[in-house]
Amino acid sequence: MTRVLLSTYGTRGDVEPLVALAVQLRALGADVRMCTPPDEEFTDRLAGLGIEPVPVGPPVRALMRATAPPTPAELTRYRAELLETQFDVLPAAADGCGALVAAGLAQVAARSVAEAAGIRYVYATYAAVNLPSPHHAPPPRPGWPEPEGAGNAARWELDAQRVNAQFREPLNAHRAALGLPPVDNVRDHVYSARPWLAADPVLGPATPDLEVIQTGAWTSPDERPLPAELTAFLDAGPPPVYVGFGSIGPAPDIARWSVEASRARGYRVLVSRGWAELAVDDCFAIGDVNHQRLFGKLAGVVHHGGAGTTQTAARAGVPQVVVPIRLADNPYWAGRVAANGVGAALDGPTATFEALTAAFDMALAPETAVRAKALGAQIRTGGAATAARLLLDELR
Repeated sequence: MTRVLLSTYGTRGDVEPLVALAVQLRALGADVRMCTPPDEEFTDRLAGLGIEPVPVGPPVRALMRATAPPTPAELTRYRAELLETQFDVLPAAADGCGALVAAGLAQVAARSVAEAAGIRYVYATYAAVNLPSPHHAPPPRPGWPEPEGAGNAARWELDAQRVNAQFREPLNAHRAALGLPPVDNVRDHVYSARPWLAADPVLGPATPDLEVIQTGAWTSPDERPLPAELTAFLDAGPPPVYVGFGSIGPAPDIARWSVEASRARGYRVLVSRGWAELAVDDCFAIGDVNHQRLFGKLAGVVHHGGAGTTQTAARAGVPQVVVPIRLADNPYWAGRVAANGVGAALDGPTATFEALTAAFDMALAPETAVRAKALGAQIRTGGAATAARLLLDELR
């Protein structure tokens, strides 16, 4: 039996696409192990699907819910410790596997582990903006300030220098111990010569210069029913507006402003608590529910720009207001929503109430709803199955 190791580190938005791939690999007869953070919700999710969980690194939820963001020095130490942990854990996890699929730059050790084991290595990203291209700037990385006034090429060069400064020396020390040659450009080494792009080709296309294999987004059908009290709320009035920011805490006042803007336009409101335990007075609050069932029943979705939330809302054909918090690919997905005319995008850290209300007027206009439904009809759902077949065909 073919065995595959999948590895990522991050929030639910990092883990769930690999879960979708794992499910499809198992449906095709492969055995799957998966490295994730040790948070209980991830290990329980995998165990419930019959996928062997391999916890790696510290819990992510505690980091995301910290009262103050980590300092640059703390992030440097955090990344260094995670690299050491990967070299401690991944070799045993890869034992008996024919391939290692890694997602996210944090997987710095993965390719070296695959090389030492003599197995296939695949790097996957969920957004084209993560790959070097003159068509866009690199996404913001926590703890590393963005350069002012530099062009895209200069920003990508600085990005590579920063990744090298953090990882090249310890990575090459481990590679030498494994009998592997040194790496000059750590970032491009991790990304490989032809990475896989797990994004919808309509919603998140690759730029023409990128050498990628675009499989489509990796998503799983969610069959969970909505809670009875949520169904009763939805049935009791017109479609509401959803306000939720996933694992990321919104900028001050954004959630409250979103509720005020919705109600000023006559909409009821749902607030998703998320990892930040978001709460707004006098609002119907929800926890983890089936967004695939919920979003099609809404008038609009206000969110942080996570790849999964953006994809689900786009597929549901519902208008979006995206308020990214300048983190990773969130600003990219905000831009894709605006570019497709299916909603409005704001700069989260500089957003004002006036800008947010203008965004609501644009996103909730009838013509935006028409465009959102048209785009939803074009979104594909078979990306994980495509990727699973491609990988197993290569191995067989």
